[in-house]
Amino acid sequence: MKIAVFGTTVTRDFAVVLQHFFSFLKQNKIEIHIYREYYEKLKSELGYTPEVHSFFDSHMNFDSSADYIFSIGGDGTFLQSFLNTRNFHIPLIGVNSGRLGFLADISQELVIDALTDIFNGRFIILERSLLEVELKGAPNFEFNYALNEMTVLKTDSSSMINIHTKINGQYLNSVWADGMIIATPTGSTAYSLSVGGPILTPDSENFVITPIAPHNLTVRPVVVPDNSVVDLHVEGRGSQFLTSLDSRSVNVDLATTITVRKAGFKIKTLHLPDQNFYQTLRNKLMWGVDKRN
Repeated sequence: MKIAVFGTTVTRDFAVVLQHFFSFLKQNKIEIHIYREYYEKLKSELGYTPEVHSFFDSHMNFDSSADYIFSIGGDGTFLQSFLNTRNFHIPLIGVNSGRLGFLADISQELVIDALTDIFNGRFIILERSLLEVELKGAPNFEFNYALNEMTVLKTDSSSMINIHTKINGQYLNSVWADGMIIATPTGSTAYSLSVGGPILTPDSENFVITPIAPHNLTVRPVVVPDNSVVDLHVEGRGSQFLTSLDSRSVNVDLATTITVRKAGFKIKTLHLPDQNFYQTLRNKLMWGVDKRN
């Protein structure tokens, strides 16, 4: 068996967990294909050199024969692991090195138990939808897919932008706001949630269109089927606006039209059978902390 390991940062308080993690893999004779930059940080910042079999630097030399991809960090690292591996067939597994995340949902206390379950076939595969984004009038993103969301934002700190939205060619509205988010079910618990968007379960076949600080307070988030094609056209006092896919962003001219649709493929994420989305919601959002509950 072969696994890939991706990470971006290392912390000393997680060093013992990492040692147990790599020791388990060695004892079970599992080949390790590791992100080179992360491996170098383990050596330089923690003084720890795990035994590995091969390295990758990006999706260009990623070994697609790996059985699983382990992302070690938080939800942001999980998104980076998807970007740096770009494999839609190998299940992604999030090991959280800090606070519990929605994507990196295996806590450090459960790492060895989780590994035991995974390598004994006790897990659930969940497929997650992605966005495909096309910029018309500007160079497209080199990798024009997003797991969480696509966002348009004003570039001027004082001037709002006017965002015209069409769904399947039908006019929805024009919104003066700081920006607009189109989120997948996965992304519904990220940026969209922070500006008042609804929570969708990961298996929902919908997208959320969420305005950011709209000038008219009657403008509310809208949930649409994920087979919808959404077109955005932006006007404003400036000459450019910002568009982003997950953690990547670029300034584009106002003449640019953005078309967003569901990608023709999904990514696979792996979860343990005793973990579920509702449990993660309760823990992450601290529902039930009030002792009256």
